[in-house]
Amino acid sequence: MFGRSAPHQGAQLSARFQVWIDRGGTFTDCIGFWASEAAPSGANLRVAKVLSSDRAPLIGIRELLGLAEDAPIPPCDIRMGTTIATNALLERRGERTALIITEGFADLIRIGDQTRPRLFDLRIERPEMLYERVVEVAARCDAGGSVLHAADQATTLESLRQLRAEGIQSVAIVLLHSYRNPALELDVARWAKSVGFVDVISSHEVVAELGFLARAQTTVVDAYLTPLIRRYVSTLLSELPGSRLSIMQSSGGLTAATRFRGRNAILSGPAGGAVACLRLNQRLNLEASIGFDMGGTSTDVARIADQLPRLYETKVAGTPLRAPTIDIHTVAAGGGSLCRFDGRRYLVGPESAGASPGPLCYGNPHARELALTDINLALGRIVTSRFPLPLDGERVLRALTDLAARVIESGTPSTPLSVAQGFFDVAIAHMADAITKVSIARGHDVREHALIVFGGAGGQHACALARTLGIRRLVFHPLAGVLSAYGIGLSDGSWHGEQDAGRGVLDQHFVASTDAAYQAIEARGRAALLNDGWADVTIASTRRVDLRYRGTESSLTLNVVGDSSEDTLEARFAKAHQQSFGYAREGHPIEVVALR
Repeated sequence: MFGRSAPHQGAQLSARFQVWIDRGGTFTDCIGFWASEAAPSGANLRVAKVLSSDRAPLIGIRELLGLAEDAPIPPCDIRMGTTIATNALLERRGERTALIITEGFADLIRIGDQTRPRLFDLRIERPEMLYERVVEVAARCDAGGSVLHAADQATTLESLRQLRAEGIQSVAIVLLHSYRNPALELDVARWAKSVGFVDVISSHEVVAELGFLARAQTTVVDAYLTPLIRRYVSTLLSELPGSRLSIMQSSGGLTAATRFRGRNAILSGPAGGAVACLRLNQRLNLEASIGFDMGGTSTDVARIADQLPRLYETKVAGTPLRAPTIDIHTVAAGGGSLCRFDGRRYLVGPESAGASPGPLCYGNPHARELALTDINLALGRIVTSRFPLPLDGERVLRALTDLAARVIESGTPSTPLSVAQGFFDVAIAHMADAITKVSIARGHDVREHALIVFGGAGGQHACALARTLGIRRLVFHPLAGVLSAYGIGLSDGSWHGEQDAGRGVLDQHFVASTDAAYQAIEARGRAALLNDGWADVTIASTRRVDLRYRGTESSLTLNVVGDSSEDTLEARFAKAHQQSFGYAREGHPIEVVALR
């Protein structure tokens, strides 16, 4: 569901200063304008780009307003995307978390689905678990939601007190079949709060559908990240009295800062770029495009057609997650990605120079390694006179000369420029592979797409990347360097809800038989959007459904209503299945998995 409004219209945007922020891994991009002015355009927008830190949004707002470093910030309307949750997950620095789960399932998340991502590795390293402790409780419902056994209150309370004594701060509660009947989880949650836990996350609130493992994994992620996000938001709001702060979700829609949660935060920043690409598609009448966002830490790519491409199950930093997410593929090839030679081959990333010390050419004496920005400088792909800070090309040349000597010692003739070209080619290969995964691997001819180029480093690689892929049309927005922040500003408020559909067979009665369930989900969404402050805008809803052939595991998500009355759900599913998996099964029963 979406609360729709143009960024400069509606009662929720008063005549206050509007700020759109994308806090990335290296830079924080900020756009500002006065809401009393006409629709935002290049003539009245103010742009600031500052090095990323916890205080970067505040620094950027003050720079846009021309305020001193410690001056109070007047009330503003702020829309922000942030990488705080992604970074916390990657670096494993979330809240200390305990998992409370149905007896007999203590190792559920550790075992996972037994997938081996690298079959031939002799040394398999399991991802570190996000929770510190596991407590099993004898609480269980059957598949229909009837209570088979309730948790013992005295025993559970004693376990919870012990967790508090050990310093655990957050609790994830995951009980079998609780999406059918949440009563047992509500009991344990109430007991957890009674002993002093503030952050208590129950799985039925997180994922209201079948899938015990996915529900457990997502609930733990939410319990691990949400407290961190809440503290960060509180810190920002304490210095923004009277301001309204909305934050971008991974799904491509805004939510009130107080409702922002860990499970919806993983692609908060990159989602803004996807929204901007969708708007450009519509404005330029493009049938489909590839969004190519190359920033300081990574490159994000997405295929955008007539709507945002959403997934409802993904994996981030080795952690599976079930939540609405824009289908964005990320590779560690940004302007700050470190370029190394391991004695046999050139490597670009995944480590990054970050905002500090940054690339060698930025002049920070603590910088020791070449970054991709240094490579572009050496190859003449950066116009130094137009760069916002002086660049040290001599330092880069010395580092390339030293590296070329090492490559020669390995038996390969090299020069400083050939080494630089080698790193550039490796980066292009990484990016081309990422674009292939969101286009060709999904059954789309990438040559028929436009390449929308943005991010601070996108222009340095765009033409070489387009030649590699056979793309003939490139689009550069005037705000390409801050386009994700621009997309965040153009986004609508949104809410997503789901309900398990019970695996019934798709038939001609589907629309009528599910109308009441959809109306109930929509009522929850409208209440949430109104509570977020989207009171004076149009609220529109889109009904979607997960379908799969009976006997298969993978489902596809489609809009319930097609473009025409003849465009039946069955026909659209068969076409989508043919494109995604290479075959369709005429006459085979189609299962309804979930309503969205």
